Amino acid sequence: MIQITETAAQKLKALKAEEKRPAGDFLRVEVKKGGCSGLSYKMAFESDAKAGDKFFELDGEKIAVDPQSFMYLIGMTLDYSGGLNGKGFVFNNPNATK
Repeated sequence: MIQITETAAQKLKALKAEEKRPAGDFLRVEVKKGGCSGLSYKMAFESDAKAGDKFFELDGEKIAVDPQSFMYLIGMTLDYSGGLNGKGFVFNNPNATK
């Protein structure tokens, strides 16, 4: 399971409105090879689901994850931080070692 905090859900709503995305669009989160630890996260709004996608939702905001990425993301919480230490989405992933 993947959790979405209320703060992240509200930021997704704001971003979709800013980009004039249709209400039915969702955020796809993928894990790709690359980055300092060998894996990196990729996020993009999409409107079409793919076979095998798993969906997670809070306050009408959906996240889609493909089956291959899901095994790296099980138990993750997507949050959003707007504090002094930086602004952006935060992946609290218990599976990440680096």
